[in-house]
Amino acid sequence: MNPQDVFCPNLNCPASGQRGQGNIGIHSQKQRRYRCGVCGQTFSERKGTAFYGLHSPAELVTLVITLLAYGCPLQAIVIAFHLDERTVRNWQARAGQQCERVHQHLVQQPRDLGQVQLDELRVKKQGGIVWLACALQVRTRLWLGGALSAQHDLPLIVHLVQQVRACALCRTLLFCTDGFRAYVSAIQQVFREAIPTGKPGRPAWRPWDGILIAQVVKQYAQHHVVGVLRRVVQGTTVQVEAMLQQTQPTTTINTAYIERLNATFRSRLSGLIRRGRALARQTVSLQHGLYLIGSVYNFCAYHKSLRLSGIINGHQWIPRTPAIAAGITDHRWSVHELLSFQVPPKRWTPPKQPGRPSAETKRLVARWCT
Repeated sequence: MNPQDVFCPNLNCPASGQRGQGNIGIHSQKQRRYRCGVCGQTFSERKGTAFYGLHSPAELVTLVITLLAYGCPLQAIVIAFHLDERTVRNWQARAGQQCERVHQHLVQQPRDLGQVQLDELRVKKQGGIVWLACALQVRTRLWLGGALSAQHDLPLIVHLVQQVRACALCRTLLFCTDGFRAYVSAIQQVFREAIPTGKPGRPAWRPWDGILIAQVVKQYAQHHVVGVLRRVVQGTTVQVEAMLQQTQPTTTINTAYIERLNATFRSRLSGLIRRGRALARQTVSLQHGLYLIGSVYNFCAYHKSLRLSGIINGHQWIPRTPAIAAGITDHRWSVHELLSFQVPPKRWTPPKQPGRPSAETKRLVARWCT
């Protein structure tokens, strides 16, 4: 137990979310509990992780989640480990929620994306159809997020593009999509800034500079692809080719990288398998599985196309995960490390009170809010 690597999870504590400040001490070695010296509360070592509140061994939970993340059928896990199906689904939901928190904390940070590819999948669910849309940064193969909706419409794509904007710096950015018309409207709607004028009424909107949009439209005849139309919707052909040359080996407009990622999701999430019998029961189950597989893909799996040539410890190639290529981490995470990562809460803000703040409040603000 290392108190320097732990923060207080109490949202009402002035030291909430801050590591290495000397306020955390060991409360019980046997029960593996810590104590915050500022608020006085004790908390478990597992607080804020997927293992919190579970009585099963962490090694068993990690093994089951690893199998689920790589496409092992749930029924096979139930038989092999003599577990109840509801238990396995509960663990999967916990892991999905944990991975979503890690994704929002580490992946959804502004960075130079270069080229982003977007695509959507049609998913069969018990009682209807669900549409799944995903985004991928081409240079690092980093999965940027996904959105689920019962309708294949503009709000679905807007939700996805908003996640991309949370990951993007205001730099030249190329979007490669299919021919779905909602992509252009969503990108133009999300990637703009309000210009305050100081006057009443709605402010004027200014689009981001350097937003390029290219589309790949497949032409079908009798359910077969007979042609491919590539077009530049926003920007110039020279600008698009320059961004393609920086982010991929060829200057051909394509959506091959996001389609390959879609194949990974289909092979690992049983609800996405074509003509399969393991249909998803609820949309929230698909969301948990989506973030579990996407986070394991980002942090825990080496990507062959990202490896670098070099000699380290006798190895000719240096393997990298998408998270390593994006500069998020410096090593490949284990699934246990992903499930046990503690996302710090937001910094404490002093409560609003009438009148002047007390001397104690001023002392806490000076100590923990600067």
